This record gives sequence, C-alpha cells and structure tokens, in this order.
Amino acid sequence: MSLNLILPTRSMIPDFVHPILKESISNLFDALPEKDPSLRRVIPFPRYPLPTDYAWAYPDVPVVPPTLTYWSYPITGNEAPLYPTQRKTHLMSTLNATPDSFSDGAIHNTLETAMSFARESIDAGASIIDIGGYSTRPGAAFVSREEETNRIVPIVKAIRDVDASSSDLDGQLKEVLISIDTFRWEVARASILAGANCINDVYAFTGREDAWPLVDADAIQRSEECMAGMKSVAREFAVPVILMHSRGDAGKNKDYGKYGSGPGVVIRGVQIELGAKVECIIKGRGSVRRWMVIVDPGIGFSKTVEGNLEVLRDGASIVADVQVDGKRNPLRGYSQLVGASRKSFLGTILAQGERGRKTLPKERIWATAAGVVCAVQQGALVVRVHDTREMADVVTVADQLWQ
Repeated sequence: MSLNLILPTRSMIPDFVHPILKESISNLFDALPEKDPSLRRVIPFPRYPLPTDYAWAYPDVPVVPPTLTYWSYPITGNEAPLYPTQRKTHLMSTLNATPDSFSDGAIHNTLETAMSFARESIDAGASIIDIGGYSTRPGAAFVSREEETNRIVPIVKAIRDVDASSSDLDGQLKEVLISIDTFRWEVARASILAGANCINDVYAFTGREDAWPLVDADAIQRSEECMAGMKSVAREFAVPVILMHSRGDAGKNKDYGKYGSGPGVVIRGVQIELGAKVECIIKGRGSVRRWMVIVDPGIGFSKTVEGNLEVLRDGASIVADVQVDGKRNPLRGYSQLVGASRKSFLGTILAQGERGRKTLPKERIWATAAGVVCAVQQGALVVRVHDTREMADVVTVADQLWQ
C-alpha cells in the first residue's frame, strides 16, 4: 500500500480490512519500520483566493483548492527527540494589527507599517505570517467582528495584490503563507476568501470565554456554536488549523493539581484538555482532517513560570505515543507550534536574582532565543516569533545542531 495513502487512511478507517492484503489498515501501519526515514507526514496549504483560471470539473463535489505549498515532518512515535533525520523548523512571523497587543501593539496596525513588516519578515526567512486583529492579553479591549475583520482583511488582500514582477522579494511576499489568528469563524472565512491559508485559534474552536471550566449554559452554547462554525469553515476551505491549549483568561487558572503532582503534571493537563478539544474537531461528520491539525501547548496561557518551562523542556512528550490516564495520548503524532517569544514568564525569570532586571517585551530577544532553541531540540515544526531576523539565525544553527 502506498506510504502516501496509509497515514491518512489509518486516521479515517483504521479497522478497515484491505481487500487484497487481508489485514486492517491499523495492522499494516504497525508493520511498517518504526524509523523508516521515508515515512513523513505532510500538511498541505491551499492557495487562496482561487486563481481566476482555476476550473473544477466535478459540479457535484465541493471544490478542492490547488495547493500553494506544503510542510512535511518526520514520524517520531515515542522515541527521543534527538533523531537523525532531515527536518526544517519553520518561522511564523507575528503581525499584530492591533493597538493593544502585549508586545507590539500600535506598531503594525496601519497598512503601510504592516506591509513593511511583512516584507522584512520574508526577507529574514519567515515561512508564514500570522496576522491577528484581536489581542489575547488579559484585560484587552473588546473588538467587534466587523472591526477585527477590517483590521485583518485589507492586509491579506494587500499581500495577495502585490506585483510579483516588481522584485524578487515581492514575488516571495505574494506567495507567502498567511495564517489568521482568530477565534471567530466569520473573520476566518473572510480572511481565507481574501487569501489566507491557515487558521490559528488560541481557543481551539471553543470561543473566547474568560471563565474556566465552562458551567454557564449560555457560555456552553456559545462555545458549541463557535466549534460548529470554525469546523465548518476549516472543512469547507481545507485549510490547516493550529489549535492551542488555553483555559479562558490567560493570566488565571494555573492550577493543574487535578492531574497529580510533580514533574509532568502540566504536560498531562495539556494532553488531556487540548486532546479532548482536538478529538471533537477531528471526529464525526463534517470534521477537520487529522493531518490538517497542528497543536500548540499554549506557553504563557494559564501556566506558572515552572509550568511554561516544563512544556518547553519536555515538549516532545506532549505528542508522544504514550498512555495518558490509561488511554492512548489523543495528541500523539501531531506536529507542534511553539510560541515563547517575548512572553512574560521570560521577563519573570530575567528579573530574578541579584543581577535581575525588569524588561520590556522587546528586550527579551536573547531570552526568546533560549526558548526557540529548546523548541527546535524538542522537534517543533514551527516557532512563532516577533524578532524574525534574529530568530532565523537561531533556528538555522539549532536545526543543524539537532539533526
């Protein structure tokens, strides 16, 4: 059976018996060599907006978009992260089109400054630009759907409307991957139609609710409606989705005692809580395909300093094929995005000790570099950063170190 088919087939119909080989798809996969370097997972990114000359010949079948590009990554199972295989850690450059983001609010919130930042990011080596129009920092001002859309969509359109023939850099910019940092399906849909290729949702399709866990009936209903809307958009447009672990207000809900004590308790919480959301998203009619999911452990969201360090230090275990509370880890095998850039826990660490100093987010470049190196060592597929040029150098060397 083709290696290109067996992975997605196992995700959809693991118990189906192959008519010729007389073995289940799951058994066929298990029989493959554990460390065969030819086995790689692939995440395709569709091209939007659809080319004007794109013809779809099957009127009774939803349109399948052409592929702009794809990322691939090795299958590691539960082996140690230091594996000798070719891989590339991608850089996601953060473009906050907001006046109040924790790190760079009001810096890139005009079309001119946003486009300048996008060009700088591409020139520095970014694989994807993440555009957000609603700050996730605690206490951020409410933003309407219309305002969030109006902050994001013009930037997406401007990138896609660039004259590719004007320079090599603009040629790269026009073709760059764009992810949309949003939790609203309406914003995601409008952005994809304008030219985005990926959804990045810090609430993993469950909506922005400050309370955690959800007990209020109205909040639960809003969350379910958000889940249905986001799944529908992701499925309709066949875009990859980045699903992050969070617990409502990012500055609260940092106790993971329900999962035990000692090392690994936060990772166990991420596996169980984010795993439950991911399972809802990939299963059932109208679900998102498993191979289109990238998981984010949510560094800086509802975690103590030590909790954040645990997630960084042992990140590979989050997606390892291990038992979690007597069940197979629901996050096994997924690729990971890690976003430690400029986060407040780095500032807390830098302020400790006799030589400690208070730092602004933009002063945490070297601290961010330490987190990025750790993420690469732990096998992250992509790191989300603010200082793209500096982190490009870090990733280039770290990739060589850990291959």
